[in-house]
Amino acid sequence: MNLGQIGLGNASVLVSQLIAGLIFIIASCTDWLDGYYARKLHLVTNFGKFLDPLADKLLVMSAFVSFVGMGRMASWMVIIILAREFAVTGLRLVAAGEGEVIAASKVAKWKTLFQMLAIIFYLFNNVPFGSGGFPLEDILLWIAVVMTIISGWDYFYKNRAILLKSK
Repeated sequence: MNLGQIGLGNASVLVSQLIAGLIFIIASCTDWLDGYYARKLHLVTNFGKFLDPLADKLLVMSAFVSFVGMGRMASWMVIIILAREFAVTGLRLVAAGEGEVIAASKVAKWKTLFQMLAIIFYLFNNVPFGSGGFPLEDILLWIAVVMTIISGWDYFYKNRAILLKSK
């Protein structure tokens, strides 16, 4: 074990990796708590419906782009995720121009969950989660990409009337 590493059973984690992982987990949990209490206390606003997905995108995309920059994640997968995020944001802007607000769908919330789980497992990928180094982070990333495609299609299909009537 080198200086700057913490032992975890048979594995070790860089201190910076542990700090980054904990910060990401805390940020992800506060995002979930914010949405949960806004709905529970009936504090949901149009501003929140617009800003919350943008905060999710900033958190998730900064991590994904960092992993690509480090050569730890396939760029084409992140490009698919990034393209969907821009496309849905564009759809939201068109809807806002028409006086409508598009809230996050259930499918999109599942997509975000799998994206965040993939990031967390990539942050700790040198910790063995299964026998023989089972690549759970890769499986979670594939699920996140598939959910990203499905949720993007879902947004555009359910909101196609907004696009058709936009000026």
